[in-house]
Amino acid sequence: MIGFAGLYLAGTAALGSLPKATDSGQSVRAWFADNGGHVHLALLFITFGLVLYAVYAAIIRSALPSPFGDVFLVGAIALIVETVVQGWVLAGLSLHPAQLQPATARTLLDVAVFWGPLLTGATITMMLPIAVLSFQRRAGLAPWLGVITVIAIVEQAIETVTIFGSHGFTAPGGPMNLILGAGLVTIVFICVGIAVARSLADEPAV
Repeated sequence: MIGFAGLYLAGTAALGSLPKATDSGQSVRAWFADNGGHVHLALLFITFGLVLYAVYAAIIRSALPSPFGDVFLVGAIALIVETVVQGWVLAGLSLHPAQLQPATARTLLDVAVFWGPLLTGATITMMLPIAVLSFQRRAGLAPWLGVITVIAIVEQAIETVTIFGSHGFTAPGGPMNLILGAGLVTIVFICVGIAVARSLADEPAV
């Protein structure tokens, strides 16, 4: 998870700030014309990061009892698929920006930025089993992890307002999605990885 987080941060840094939800189609087209190389570099980082994320998800799933591990894995798969779809859209916009019509550029970017609002469903699906097991002190998870997870779940539930947002903090693909929500969820997933690693280390060797 730490490796994925590092690659994701590298990809985010390479990408920079996407055009805002209120920017014109002309501005969107100009942004992709100027930042096509940055988009491709960001997708390279994220592509390798998703491989690490898949390994992380498989390890966590195997450490959790059924059906909790299965629910966690469903959320993880949804997160990967949604991220790949967003990457396709951004990559397509950056490939031939000079040929883009402004209205087309704006519409396709609108599709891509809704990655953030809809990703909340996947993250909540992953975190709910962790919260339940933590408060039950099962799978080597402790209540402190449950508290952190519940805070993130509540934030993600509130973050669904970005589905209806159009500008500012609550805009789709805005700071609530990419900074507050992403930060809290990343902290939870890193803590889950540490807790599961400690639990597996404490298991007697066979």
